[in-house]
Amino acid sequence: MVLLDGSSLTLEALGRVARDRESLGLSDAARVGVRAARALVDHHAAGEAAVYGINTGFGSLAEVKIPHDQLAALQLNLLRSHAAGVGDPLPVPVVRALMALRANVLAKGYSGIREATLEALIALANAGLHPRVPSRGSVGASGDLAPLAHLALVLVGEGRLLDHANVPEALAARGLSPVVLAAKEGLALINGTQASTAVLALAVLDAARLARAADIACAMSVDALRVSLHPFEARIHAARPVPGQGASAANLFALLTGSGINASHAHCSKVQDAYALRCAPQVHGSAREAIAFAHRLAEIEANSATDNPMVFAETGDIVSGGNFHGAPIALAADTLTIGMAQLATISERRTDRLMTAVESGLPPFLIRESGLHSGLMMAHVTAAALTSEIKTLSHPAAADTIPTSAGREDHVSMSMGAALKAARVVELARLVISIELLAAAQALDLLAPLVTSPALARMHAALRARVPMLVADRPPATDIDAIDTLVEDGALERACPFPLA
Repeated sequence: MVLLDGSSLTLEALGRVARDRESLGLSDAARVGVRAARALVDHHAAGEAAVYGINTGFGSLAEVKIPHDQLAALQLNLLRSHAAGVGDPLPVPVVRALMALRANVLAKGYSGIREATLEALIALANAGLHPRVPSRGSVGASGDLAPLAHLALVLVGEGRLLDHANVPEALAARGLSPVVLAAKEGLALINGTQASTAVLALAVLDAARLARAADIACAMSVDALRVSLHPFEARIHAARPVPGQGASAANLFALLTGSGINASHAHCSKVQDAYALRCAPQVHGSAREAIAFAHRLAEIEANSATDNPMVFAETGDIVSGGNFHGAPIALAADTLTIGMAQLATISERRTDRLMTAVESGLPPFLIRESGLHSGLMMAHVTAAALTSEIKTLSHPAAADTIPTSAGREDHVSMSMGAALKAARVVELARLVISIELLAAAQALDLLAPLVTSPALARMHAALRARVPMLVADRPPATDIDAIDTLVEDGALERACPFPLA
């Protein structure tokens, strides 16, 4: 169980909740803070002074005072009116991450929600009831209002579920009851960046795994293309101490150590190798730095209060602010996207060299009897198409803004669009690297009886357990998909006899 306290949720724990269906709980310390904040909200709800989000309208309607007997209706109307999302629904892992993140923010004690309502949200996730949350409709300020409204509607017995079950019946079947909202609770459920953060957080976890797979693919290509190991020596990278660069270089050197193929060309006349091979640690390292940047900001956001207004129980204040603005998430997602573009573009260049006989010294398109057979010609074309799409998607979403809410929200972050792009680019980059793995494994086979390093031989065997050597033309699509799954689920990395940085 992952205990939520609003301050200590890691992306790795979030990933377990999202993908492994680990359950959620609420820490005792969090309960104390939630109760204190709620008591302050109740005090203001009973008074006459206008307090935004409690007894006023929202956005540009903030100056409209709402009577006491309509405060509950105000919160329900907020959910209904803001559930304006469109497009394909977010997948179950993202929805689970979204639910966990919103519960964690509420547990922080600045939202003013009732403890029972927070418990109901946690129970919804633990029961496996996953709201249908459309992926489009958020500009990332005031937070991800539309996605969170679709989530919150299920909590009150409305909305839709991803499995299309009837919401009231599904709640009842699991012993849950619809929540009747009290003052501020509708706003507390939807004000924040948790949809953007959920998408980004899972993309960051996938990108970190992909960075290690990229080092594996590169090492196989380096060996197959009979490239020097000297550019991966630690002393070179110590002279430019970028952490990601050093980690990638260490991986490459370790993976290639003991290669018989490398020993076979130790005294060749080649002086330098192409940048896609020689500069791999520098490029892979820059991608790792982008991942680390996105990881840091996403994890901070996962444990941040992004409400408006914020409830400060210790001083008795309710203060309007702008923590809902998704600028940090937008920038993190755009940076991650550009980092993934680096991994994909250099991988495609290595695949191109493997295809070209004059560069590889191997049969054209890595197939014996080329001409009669086309080999991996079109697999490389697919890699080129994917890489081009990644470049198009790498235009930063955060560079855009558009006023909403009658001009009250006059600068918005586009964090949801940035996060969705980042997640898509991670998927595309994984396919590009899967194609390099397909080509590099084939190239190593064609170099027999020369043998690769013990570490790469283990991972080559893992690939061959899913995809046999290409001896005659067959559709590469099935092979690409199989390797993509091998990378995505971490099986390729687990085949390595030592942990990769």
